[in-house]
Amino acid sequence: MPSNKSVSDAPIVQFTNCRILRDHQLQREDLWVREGKILNPEKLFFDEKGSADVQLDCKDSIIAPGFIDVQINGGFGVDFSLATDDFKSGIDLVSQKILSHGVTSFCPTLVTSPPSVYHQVLPQITVRNGGAHGAGILGAHLEGPFISKEKKGAHPEHCLRTFEAGAFQDLLATYGSLDCVRIVTLAPEMRRSSEVIQELTKRGICVSLGHSVANLSQAEEAVQHGATFITHLFNAMLPFHHRDPGIVGLLTSDKIPAGRRVFYGMISDGIHTNPAALRIAHRAHPKGLVLVTDAIAGMGLAPGRHTLGQQVVEIDGLNTYIAGTKTLSGSVATMDTCVRHFQEATGCSVETALEAASLHPAQLLGIEHKKGTLNYDSDADFLMLNDNLYVQATYIAGEEVWQQDASGM
Repeated sequence: MPSNKSVSDAPIVQFTNCRILRDHQLQREDLWVREGKILNPEKLFFDEKGSADVQLDCKDSIIAPGFIDVQINGGFGVDFSLATDDFKSGIDLVSQKILSHGVTSFCPTLVTSPPSVYHQVLPQITVRNGGAHGAGILGAHLEGPFISKEKKGAHPEHCLRTFEAGAFQDLLATYGSLDCVRIVTLAPEMRRSSEVIQELTKRGICVSLGHSVANLSQAEEAVQHGATFITHLFNAMLPFHHRDPGIVGLLTSDKIPAGRRVFYGMISDGIHTNPAALRIAHRAHPKGLVLVTDAIAGMGLAPGRHTLGQQVVEIDGLNTYIAGTKTLSGSVATMDTCVRHFQEATGCSVETALEAASLHPAQLLGIEHKKGTLNYDSDADFLMLNDNLYVQATYIAGEEVWQQDASGM
């Protein structure tokens, strides 16, 4: 006789009365969770003869995968590009605070810095799972210093570097270690960049093209050598030109290797990219769009002066500039705000907007088998949202780690 004993004694939680984002559609079904994973209810009923230990009424909420931010420079007064003795407590604070904005995993991002900063900061970044302590850390995103002087944006010119002979060794010496590095942004027109792209890709590190004056053929060559991402499309690159569309042309290039997809980051804050440009990119290549905040230390703080690595920046409303200039320097938008603005600006479906902040970044990093979806056996990192895409609760590994208080939206 088959026993009613479940395969596992761990409690099973059934989330009812909800619409789950699965297979690109909001589906009216229940979500089952056990031991931090999404459970297949059919297996539970038929193989284990099991049932839920706890039922939670979601009151018609949307349940979507947790957001993944692959470009965030800091927030709430913390700057990831500043080498401080209490760096760990700073990264802990940011990972805790972004839970309320639906981010369950992120890549702390360092802008162009002197080698001493990388050597001090990178050993203090540890890849770790999320939980009540905060969002999970997927590895660092190093944006620079191997970028173009002409398109440096808010990056300090005196710290920029080119690849010398023995280019990859040069990069290693600059960063000190690649142990916790997940993404490197570089300018592909630099001499010797091809060998660097190949070496990084070989090590499972995602190469992103940005802060660059590359033409389209240089960008295509970089992709053929393994690059898969574009850092904040349109920002800090040559503007689109019909005879040579530059990096932007990768969105519709016919020279992308078969079976490969180029992804591109967009800062959908209403400041960095005009809504029309957002619509053009989305319509040209919807499956590659990855929402990023590019948030700086001033996110979550009052207007005024803050830092971005070696630079002082001024926040005026949603605008952030290098102090005394009109050079944009990162954003103060939160991920949930970017998702709402993207949906409003493009008129895309709710499903599309949510996947741009969850499924697509997971696919970019090659972790879509465990994050970015609500498929069976994937990590139970998910959000409850209302119809206007405001986050009501955040869950990591099936545990509630943040909840909107009753006075909230």
